[in-house]
Amino acid sequence: MEARGESVKLSTIGQIAINVKDVERATAFYRDILGMKFLFAPPNLAFFDAGGVRLMLTTGEKEFDHPASILYYKVGDIVGVHRSLAAKGVKVEEEPHVVAPMPDHDLWISSYRDSENNYFALMSEVPREG
Repeated sequence: MEARGESVKLSTIGQIAINVKDVERATAFYRDILGMKFLFAPPNLAFFDAGGVRLMLTTGEKEFDHPASILYYKVGDIVGVHRSLAAKGVKVEEEPHVVAPMPDHDLWISSYRDSENNYFALMSEVPREG
């Protein structure tokens, strides 16, 4: 049924799809390297829990075979997580750095490539001392 005269207000994301070339390889990366909670894997798909949002790894069908959107994962210790990912051989695109100084904290970002060459990033809101 079509909504007439009502405004649409989307607010909650239930699932995000990430296009991959090899579901098994990507599953191992997201589960074993990134430490994401694996949920289930029907044929040619894998699902993870990303803080209540389902993350789906899938091979892109013809019209959906394009690079993924950039996902920014919140972390507490961006420098520590960065060191851990780099030690595991994750391809680093940008080292952790401040991108936006705020009144009471600094917004830090670092970026990487997953096993399928998709870009992803970490973000951390680091409180200012004093």
